[in-house]
Amino acid sequence: MKRENTRTKILDAAAELVHRQGFNHTGLQEILEAAGVPKGSFYFYFKSKEDLGLALVDHYKEQIQARARLYFADDIRPPLERLRTFFRAALEQQEAGGYRKGCPIGNLCQEMSDLSPLFREKLEEVMKGTALGITQLLRQAKEAGDLPAHLDPEDTARFIMSSWQGALLTMKVEKTAAPLYRFERFIFDGILSGKMSDSASLRSGILAPRFGV
Repeated sequence: MKRENTRTKILDAAAELVHRQGFNHTGLQEILEAAGVPKGSFYFYFKSKEDLGLALVDHYKEQIQARARLYFADDIRPPLERLRTFFRAALEQQEAGGYRKGCPIGNLCQEMSDLSPLFREKLEEVMKGTALGITQLLRQAKEAGDLPAHLDPEDTARFIMSSWQGALLTMKVEKTAAPLYRFERFIFDGILSGKMSDSASLRSGILAPRFGV
């Protein structure tokens, strides 16, 4: 139990620091000091800083999945309401954080995808997993007749993910929640509500049939 607690302390400290300042700008010694763990103990748990980084992606994934389950599994609410509540909670979290951090996975995608194939594969796995959860909600909405018939759940889920990450990136530059509220308005009050015209949907690239991109 003590060993597992020490590993968790390292991951928790790394998660906070890397989310705030990036992987390459966070030193190993800085992580160990924040965790209160001696440097000699680090290599018992991780082979290298990159090994820690890969474990950190899994750490973030577990946090995201736990948060998604909290909202996605709420069968009392309609699927689209669950999805909107999930993103609204994320929006409020960014507001509380002063619009500084963004998404830890999105940040690592920008920083590490071109630098480490192992990182890229891990990050892609997390992004696909989150998109899959959204896809399942959209399929439920479609079965209930709450999703416009022309929308493909999988492509729409991927578009939502891309739009959210782009909104977070703009948020960090502008230091306001405006891009996140814009995301919410266009996605939920426009595309998913069916109020967007078919021609506009085509220009967004989310109409079925899919083209394998």
